Amino acid sequence: MELSRKIDALLDTVEKPARYIGGEMNAVVKDWDSVPVHYAFCFPDVYEVGMSHLGMKIIYDIVNAREDALCERVFAPWVDMDAAMRREGVPLFSTETRRPVKDFDIVGFTLQYEMSYTTILEMIDLAGIPVLAADRGPDDPIVIAGGPCAFNPEPLHLFFDAFTIGDGEDSTGEIVEVIKAAKAEGLSREETLMRLVKVRGTYVPAFYAAEYNDDNTLKAFYPTREGVPEKVRKCIVTNLDGAKYPVKIPVPFQEIIHDRIVLEVMRGCTRGCRFCQAGMLYRPVRERKVGTLLKLAEELCKNTGYDEVSLSSLSTGDYSCLPQLTRELNERLVPKRVSISLPSLRLDKPLSESLEQTQKVRKSSLTFAPEAGSQRLRDVINKGVTEEDLKRTAHDAFSGGWNAIKLYFMIGLPTETEDDLRGIMETARLVVSEYFAVPKDVRARGLRVTVSVSSFVPKPFTPFQWEPQDTIGMIEQKQAFLRDVLRPLKSVDFRWHEPHVSFLEACFARGDRRMADVLYEAWKRGCNFDSWSEQFKFDAWMDAFAACNVDPAFYANRRRSFDELLPWAFIDAGVTQQFLQKEMERAARAETTPDCRQGCRGCGLMEVCKQCE
Repeated sequence: MELSRKIDALLDTVEKPARYIGGEMNAVVKDWDSVPVHYAFCFPDVYEVGMSHLGMKIIYDIVNAREDALCERVFAPWVDMDAAMRREGVPLFSTETRRPVKDFDIVGFTLQYEMSYTTILEMIDLAGIPVLAADRGPDDPIVIAGGPCAFNPEPLHLFFDAFTIGDGEDSTGEIVEVIKAAKAEGLSREETLMRLVKVRGTYVPAFYAAEYNDDNTLKAFYPTREGVPEKVRKCIVTNLDGAKYPVKIPVPFQEIIHDRIVLEVMRGCTRGCRFCQAGMLYRPVRERKVGTLLKLAEELCKNTGYDEVSLSSLSTGDYSCLPQLTRELNERLVPKRVSISLPSLRLDKPLSESLEQTQKVRKSSLTFAPEAGSQRLRDVINKGVTEEDLKRTAHDAFSGGWNAIKLYFMIGLPTETEDDLRGIMETARLVVSEYFAVPKDVRARGLRVTVSVSSFVPKPFTPFQWEPQDTIGMIEQKQAFLRDVLRPLKSVDFRWHEPHVSFLEACFARGDRRMADVLYEAWKRGCNFDSWSEQFKFDAWMDAFAACNVDPAFYANRRRSFDELLPWAFIDAGVTQQFLQKEMERAARAETTPDCRQGCRGCGLMEVCKQCE
């Protein structure tokens, strides 16, 4: 009670106190003493960002559905609240009961983005848990992490007791069982970790060692304990339709980033875009049945009061029953004034019926990702869309009454030329011209075309994992070029990503164990919330690299050979090295690889992929 009073006293002094009050509808509060296992799910960003994350809701529901465990949410306090908590001696606490995070048995973080890493260290320290895993004792919780960035855990190896690789629906329950048994048997910390390493997809970095060559490349990586696997195989939920999905999610008091129901229609992607990490990591494709989705949508609407359902996946337009799903959802939800949205659509899919269905209640902007401005470069990255696809889709959208389209592109892609960059402008111009090609009495007024440009970041387990990132100077030159050529286009808004952030993202994406020292040093120099522009301290990061005698260009701007041992090579993500190398070679020849649904491409997941049956 004393801690809760202290927290209440701080709320009048900070921005957005609703971030910290808890008590939301559908939040789960269990009696602490009635369950043996206590799980704190930590999201390394502010409340409104974390509450938009589907993975958190899934794990929260899975753990709380058990009679022997509870799960409470923890979000990163913004800098004002962080300072106030440290000043008043308030430790990091859970949202549900304001219990100190240090009291939990499992403290689990999701790794969604490399630029959240310093925030993770800040949260661990604020919780009163030793930041370095080696310093933790028997009374400290087991600190674990999962999510897409866990597929290269090495830059975080000093700070986590364990990582869980792949889908979390099955492994979460197994981890809870291990911790439950360890507490009952009075196992030591090391004995507990030896039990955890037996769970598929679990990596315990303390049980492995790395050696380096004179040129700083990785020489060897191997387990140091008997019984520890050389390869860590990712977890795969083979039957997504039968997997548990939350139908009672906490409803926030304040507006959040994605303030709507998120309905995951499928997981995985068959397209094979060569830059896309998620498209490789989340293979194979698994779909939920229409009947399952209809039931989930109705229950979620009833239990939350939301008036929008977003159909979510890596490529929702590829869901095999999309027209049927949108039609039947509308039949059930439109009378309740609930709308349907499609967050990102494929340009090469005939979506006119699905688009029509999504406008029954209200229209939002449509988002498409051509990724590159020329057909040659789209072939290099295996995007699989043409200019005609874009023209048709834009025309359909404008004819259907939409007036706002977002176009996502990437610069710095392998083999990119100035002509490819100029093609981004030409693509935007094409979309504008299609708007005016629609009769005035049909199209909506007030055209808005947003051209958003990010910088290519080479990611593990993609065909481009060996490619260098453009230098910061090169990226800035390309952004300036695009500003100049896009400026004359009316109704076109140009947005771009900060190149210094992308540079650091590449360093961590392809980093080895030595990046952990840099991360630790940067955090001690005050780095936190690096994904927020107002908090980003690039100079402090450069000072941290210098203090650790680490060259960031070695990680971000260096082309790697096929025979170099990569820091993440000990992880079996399903997709084979041979397949990725073959795709890289095809990219160099600007050759496309057809969609997996047109025939197996031999990526390595044939045993569990229904497309290969």
